[in-house]
This record gives sequence, structure tokens and C-alpha cells, in this order.
Amino acid sequence: MNGFVLTMEERDAINQGRWFCSLSPVLRHDILRCASVKRFDDGDLIAARGDPARLWLGCAGGAVRVCSTSLAGKQITLTYIEPGIWFGDIAMFDGDQRTHDAYAHGPTTVLSVTRSNLERLLKQHVELYEALLQLQARRIRLLFGQVEDLVALPLRARLAKQLHQLMRSYGAPHPEHSDETLITLRLAQEELAQLLGASRQRVNQELKALERDGVIRIDAAGLVVRDPQQLSAAGSGD
Repeated sequence: MNGFVLTMEERDAINQGRWFCSLSPVLRHDILRCASVKRFDDGDLIAARGDPARLWLGCAGGAVRVCSTSLAGKQITLTYIEPGIWFGDIAMFDGDQRTHDAYAHGPTTVLSVTRSNLERLLKQHVELYEALLQLQARRIRLLFGQVEDLVALPLRARLAKQLHQLMRSYGAPHPEHSDETLITLRLAQEELAQLLGASRQRVNQELKALERDGVIRIDAAGLVVRDPQQLSAAGSGD
């Protein structure tokens, strides 16, 4: 499913990505020029654990679900990659196999850069080395923060932080209530629970508590944030 071109919305998502927009215009141009556009349907496998590292990838639309499989054969969701985020570069650098499976969550558009093109870009643009180091450093900081939250914060605070992040990444004005924010990424409670390292039952209890407090509500369109400030405060443990 390749040979497509980016829509204007997808191109904007890539160009507005926090890391990508920090690159020089000529480097951004050269990356996009050698990238192939691939479109996936919901549930399609984008990259498999154990695959050789042949492609550097960037999400341009939809979401990429990164997961692992337990010894019992159950898929465990670790994170969702939003539009504007690049991934897969770790395996490209160390030459080892991919460590996780990546699936399309809803209709998803992905940019792919071959290993040979990435090597050529690195030779032509010295700034890409430092930029990729900064990207890795940011990921490590995020990982340490998640581990610290898992140890130090109660489930409600972790849930509120996760919802706040989802609101920032996938928030849109509610079609019927413009003062509210709809999280457009549709997640089952089991998927949300996996992100938090908790049971679905406990996450359901905390969602209901946040709903009773007027912080969120759940309707047919999905999860809606009614009070972002209160959600942020709950995420800090206040």
C-alpha cells in the first residue's frame, strides 16, 4: 500500500512535529523527498518484532500502536505514536532486530525512509546526527518520567496525566459542545489500562470518579474533557 502522496493535513502534521520542525528547511525537504508514503487500515501490521531494521518511520496521520506480546500470547499496548513523531531509528543505528510490534490504530499514514537513504542523509547533513541524539535523549527522559510516575503516583494521577497527554495530542473541539475537548483517539478501557499498568476494573472506577467530579465525560463520540485545568491538577497529584 504505497505510492501515495501526503495530504495537506498530513504534511502539516509532519512539519509541525516538535522534533522535525527543529531541523533546517533543507534537511526537512531532503527527508520528505526520499520518504515513501504508505497507508494502512485499522489493525494492519506496520512493523513486526524480530524484523530486520530496514526502514525509519514517521507517523503522518492516525496513530501507531506499539505493543509487545506476553508469554501467554496476549498483546500488551505500550504506547501510541501520534502524527509528527518519527520512530524505528534505534534499530537502524544498532543494526539489531525490531523490539516491538507496530500496528495501525484506525486509518493510518506512515512515511518510510530506507536504511540506504538514511545513511545518505546522515552523510549529507551533519546536523541530523545531533538531532537524532536529541530525539533519543528526549525519549529517555520521557521513559524515566513514566517509570517514576508508576512508582510515585496513584492511579488517578497517572490516569489524569495520560488523558491530559491524549488531549494535547488528539484533542479537538466537541462537535456539539465547543467549550469541551473531544479526544479523537478512540481507546477501549482495556487499552487505556495497559498504558497505565493497571486493571481495566480499576481504571473504570477512576474514570467514573473523574466523571462524577465534572472533569471528563464519556459519550457516544468518545472521551470528552470538560475541565482541562482540573484534569491537569489531578495529574500532578493535587
